[in-house]
Amino acid sequence: MNQATTTLAFDTPGRALLEITRRVRDWTQAQGFQEGLLTLFVRHTSASLLIQENADPEVQRDLERFFARLVPDGDPLFRHRDEGPDDMPAHVRGALTATQLSIPLLQGRLALGTWQGIYLWEHRHRAHRREVALHLLGR
Repeated sequence: MNQATTTLAFDTPGRALLEITRRVRDWTQAQGFQEGLLTLFVRHTSASLLIQENADPEVQRDLERFFARLVPDGDPLFRHRDEGPDDMPAHVRGALTATQLSIPLLQGRLALGTWQGIYLWEHRHRAHRREVALHLLGR
């Protein structure tokens, strides 16, 4: 077994789902592995990772609308507001979603389905630079 690691940085536009599939795929393919397992880990508490449909952008907008209803900004329940009314809601959104993903590598390609993309989900309103650590184990 061999392994490879890197950290990719992404500039988010603020609260949104940012598709990162291409950069992750390009790095993975450049390693030359045919089989293995790719693990992705977002190094932040107010952002998350998601595998979701990449064909219809309305899916991402519906997810955002659902989470806005589920975890509204400025909810008086939350006391942690050090960075504004979206601070604690961003942490809750991060807790309810994933901070890491595992994707099999089969025949040199990520085993994503036809309509699946890898997304970095920024939960804060302001733009941020986010880091995603990648670890590929395989041969």
